[in-house]
Amino acid sequence: MEINLQKRLGDFNLDVAFDLPPQGITALFGRSGAGKTTLVNMMAGLLRPDGGVFRIDGQTLFDSQAGVNVKPERRRVGYVFQEGRLFPHLSVKSNLYYGRRFAPKGERYVDAAQIIELLGLNSLLARRPASLSGGEKQRVAIGRALLSEPRLLLMDEPLAALDAARKSEIMRHIERLRDEIGVPIVYVSHSLDEVARLADHMVLLADGGVVATGSAVDIMSRADLSPHTGRHEAGALIETRVDGHDSFGLTGLAFPGGVLRVSGLDLPVGTAVRARIRARDVAIATSPPQDLSILNVFHGRIAEMIPSGAAAMDLQLDVGVKLRARITARSAHELGLAPGTEIYALIKSVAIDRHSLGLAEPPKRN
Repeated sequence: MEINLQKRLGDFNLDVAFDLPPQGITALFGRSGAGKTTLVNMMAGLLRPDGGVFRIDGQTLFDSQAGVNVKPERRRVGYVFQEGRLFPHLSVKSNLYYGRRFAPKGERYVDAAQIIELLGLNSLLARRPASLSGGEKQRVAIGRALLSEPRLLLMDEPLAALDAARKSEIMRHIERLRDEIGVPIVYVSHSLDEVARLADHMVLLADGGVVATGSAVDIMSRADLSPHTGRHEAGALIETRVDGHDSFGLTGLAFPGGVLRVSGLDLPVGTAVRARIRARDVAIATSPPQDLSILNVFHGRIAEMIPSGAAAMDLQLDVGVKLRARITARSAHELGLAPGTEIYALIKSVAIDRHSLGLAEPPKRN
């Protein structure tokens, strides 16, 4: 999918160009005013670009030079807004099937029963939107968008108005859709917790332009991007798998650098878990620590050192995976740290909470 679009709105100028992967979830991430919603509105056909090209699967949906601008209802691009925007006078079932009329019968590939089951909507079909909770409305909105047979699904901060428990519920459904339906999703968010849990790919926007694109793991682990991803939340995202559970209530998460021990997770061995480790939660030692309460100690070396503010230093570490640490500039000086220095990274188990693992509430083992 090719995106190369430009739009000026008052003093704001959006000019972006990147390719979308054909599957998985791509997060559009950036601070308020970066241009995220403007971009997805142009992709949906709700806002006409000033120039550029937008193509899906080889079909041109917009081309300023060729004079092509396909109407929104003919683009087969599903859109889930921050609010459900359901039709209040229609039942849940009628809302779900509303967009299906726009998809050519010969090009229908979505199994309606499967979508309704995946989103847990069977018990809601006869109800009206006014009787639904916020989370239920968003599930119906997602189902309606998918039953329109989209080639691309846009989600503009769909969890912004929900509490932590409802967010976790919806994210589980989005993960199932990603894994079982295969429709590519563009997910707009300014929450690193959501991106860490859901996104395969990431496009980082700032001031109307693309700062970086790549895998979510790579983008979130780059020290040079912390001014855009948030200095306070700077850290690394690592892919792990549940390695086992001990008698002290801890779960081991295996990754190429060793085993990360965290507060107990009710997940089967082998389950994939993404762990976001904040730079401020990582301490450094230059010799093997002894008689220490911290259980997570990983041997590695410093790959890069980047000043962070007036008194801090960000360290890019290689411990089998990329890791970040933030220490004082004084500590870096007194320890004699430099790129290439062998170190031991120390991480408290209690610093890795459920939000760091993308889990807003305890998961239930099947």
